[in-house]
Amino acid sequence: MLQVEEKAGAIIFSIKAQPRSSKSTVTGEHDGGVKVKLKAPPVDGEANLECCKLLARTLGVPQSQVQIVSGLRGKKKRVRVDGLSAAEFAEKITPYL
Repeated sequence: MLQVEEKAGAIIFSIKAQPRSSKSTVTGEHDGGVKVKLKAPPVDGEANLECCKLLARTLGVPQSQVQIVSGLRGKKKRVRVDGLSAAEFAEKITPYL
């Protein structure tokens, strides 16, 4: 089950990123968070940028509303998405889990 926090008109959740994959996609759930595969390598923030783009596209929000709040240099990250409720998040992410 996904663990999602709602704070001040935003949601915060965990992801596990796997860089250097054949394509960028949301692949399922991992340890209470979302697992994503990213085509970009973990160099110069490329994978982090690709992660934000993928999540924005998947959740149907502008990329400017998606921000990595912790874990910029690791595979486990915390992501904040503004303007989305936990219920909307669950509805949009469920098909990928």
